[in-house]
Formats: sequence, structure tokens, C-alpha cells
Amino acid sequence: MPTAEIPDHPPSAAAPCPVATRSAALSRAARRSFGGLLSLLDDPELRDLVVQVRDGTARLWLDRTGALREVPDWQAHPDAVHRLATGLIAAGGRHIDELHPCADVRLGDGIRVHAVLPPIAVGGAAVSIRLPRISPPRFSELVDGGLCGRSTAMLLREVIAERRNVLITGGTGSGKTTVLAALLDLSPPHERILTIEDVAELRLRHPHAVSLETRQASAEGIGEVSIDRLLREALRMRPDRIVLGECRGAEISTLLAALNTGHDGGAGTLHASRLEEVPARLESLGALAGWTPEALARQAVSALHAIVHVERGDRGPRVRAIGALELTSDRLLGIRRVVA
Repeated sequence: MPTAEIPDHPPSAAAPCPVATRSAALSRAARRSFGGLLSLLDDPELRDLVVQVRDGTARLWLDRTGALREVPDWQAHPDAVHRLATGLIAAGGRHIDELHPCADVRLGDGIRVHAVLPPIAVGGAAVSIRLPRISPPRFSELVDGGLCGRSTAMLLREVIAERRNVLITGGTGSGKTTVLAALLDLSPPHERILTIEDVAELRLRHPHAVSLETRQASAEGIGEVSIDRLLREALRMRPDRIVLGECRGAEISTLLAALNTGHDGGAGTLHASRLEEVPARLESLGALAGWTPEALARQAVSALHAIVHVERGDRGPRVRAIGALELTSDRLLGIRRVVA
């Protein structure tokens, strides 16, 4: 019989005991809401944790190696998952209910929680938790871990030093945010970095960084602060570098406009499975902003100087290719590989 509360996860005898912990940075409300899953947060190898309901029973899935694996003999009642979802979202200062059934929040030092409730989640509530590395890696540590070769690392350092605008691309869980944060930390310490995200995940060691996060509308439909609004506000905050955590919609037009008006050294991430898919992804976002493919191509080529495509390897993210945008013969957006 599924338990009415979120049960404990049996500890692994092989799991190391880290000195630093993710759970230590959580509020009391967040720790209480995690319930029996709290101890899992401090597993340094764990990257994703999902709880979902199917056939009237909740199951737990964990990702330590790049693939989700179900935890045997773990189950809970759908009501327990519903309480898990609402409790975690509330602990992050946002609201979720049947009228507003989807929400994202950041908890502690970069834990991202996404929850979906019925009726959107047909079988029952679904909670997806993305865990950051316990200690944000430096760029040199990523290179030592297999991110790229020494010549490519030197090229990436030059991109930052020369204040070139860079777009990090890759699939879900590929390490885009990790790589972007490590690159931004290479910026000179006097430069002011403005980061803008739906849910703040970028954790920078840089001494002069300001993090901005969107805000959902209240239950009364007021108080929303969008990505596009934050981008406009960032332009008034004397930035040296403007960073958009992820390009997802029409705000791409504001970002490209900002990068084309003297704000060099900017960066962002974009979801794409292959480097060759980037032009089409940018065109689709430009269409949401009302831009023609030709207009988007001209703006993107002048605004984005390097496209760094990453994928998830056995030891962490690795650079698959580096490319540069270019105009094709029919003046549309294309891309060429600089580093294969």
C-alpha cells in the first residue's frame, strides 16, 4: 500500500559522505517539504530526482550517470506527491494550485524544482528536481575533467578576454549552465555582470555579479516581472556583461538588440540537440518576436560571435563543437564549424 507521506530513500552504502551539503542552504520550510527525500540532496553524484504518479502510485527516479533509473520498492500515495509539489513551490516563494498548475522555483544554493499538478499532469502530480554541483567547478577543473582539449580551452579563454558574445547550446542536462558559469568567472573582477533567468541557477564565483529572477503574477493576476522586462531594466544598471540564462521566447529580440548596441561580452544558453540546429532554433524564437528570418539573421550574425555546443559526457560536460553564425547565399542564417 503506497504511504500517505513521502518515504525515506534507503541510503547507499557506497555513497560518499560529502563535506559540503546542498541541504544545509535550504530554509526550514524547504527541508520540511522534502521530507524523506531530504537526505538524497547531499549525494554529490546525483543530478536529477523526479517523482511521478502512474496507475495510482508515485514512483521515484534518480539520475546519477546520465540516465534516469527507478528506485525499487519506493512508492508513495498521489496525495503525498501533491503535498510535496505545493510545499516545495511555496518554500520558493511561488504558488501552485489547480488554476495555476505549473511552477518553477529555486531553493537553497541553486536547486531547481519544477512541479505540475492535475489536471495538466493527467496521472497525478509530477515533481522534477535538478541538483547543482555541490561546489561550482572552476573552468580549469572542467577542462581537467574532460570538457575540452588545451587548445580549445585557450580559444574559450580568448573569447571571454576579448569580450566576444557567446551562446552555449546543448540538450537537456548537458551542462550548459555549468559551462556558462565557469566561463563567466574568467571575466576580469572589475566587470559588472547582470544575469537574468526565469529561475536563478547560475552560481558565479565572480565578485561583481548581480542576479535577476523573474516573478510570476499573483493569484490576482498582478505583479508579474517577465524576462523581457528584466532585460530592459538590466540595460539601465550599468552592465559590462548581460547574460540571459536561457533563450526561450520573444525576449531573444531584446537580447540581440542589447548585444548590438555596445554591450559586448554578453552570453546566454539555448536548447539545441546539435550545432546545426541552432539557426533554426533562433529563427523560431525570432518569429515569436515578429521578426522575419532575414531580419533575425542579420541581427544574430552581428550579435553572437561564438556558438559553443556541449553534451553530457561520463565525467561531466564536454565541448562537442564550436561554431560561428553566418549569412547564407539567400541571406538566411547558417552556421559553420570552427572547432569540430
